[in-house]
Amino acid sequence: MTEFTIVKTVFLKAPPDHVWKFLTEPDKLATWFHQGEGELKKGGDWALLTNSLGREGERMCSGKVLELNAPTKLVHTFTHPHLKGVETTCTWTLQAAGGGTVLTLVHDGWEKLDDDPFGMAADHDTGWDEHFARFRRVTS
Repeated sequence: MTEFTIVKTVFLKAPPDHVWKFLTEPDKLATWFHQGEGELKKGGDWALLTNSLGREGERMCSGKVLELNAPTKLVHTFTHPHLKGVETTCTWTLQAAGGGTVLTLVHDGWEKLDDDPFGMAADHDTGWDEHFARFRRVTS
């Protein structure tokens, strides 16, 4: 079975503690991705809420927080209706560098999907590019 892993690295002109807030605080998360449902806690559930007209506030993505080490590492599972209950994993690492942050996302687990794992990984790869373009703007 082929493993599909999305790896994204972005260089942000802000220190890790600032970038961390945009990964973990619901209102800051909303500026580049989607509104978070609440505070993250290790072992706890997390969710992102939709901003789609007529469905505002509904859960769109969810998972469980597996690791929460501010401000260097966040690991959580990730699923949404198109994944049909299959949980993938997002590992975020933040490394201080030159007055800024090197942020790396590893999003894996696509091979667990029965239906078109490559296509689903490719779609999410494109989506992460779009979200990271906004991430760069809001963290600087």
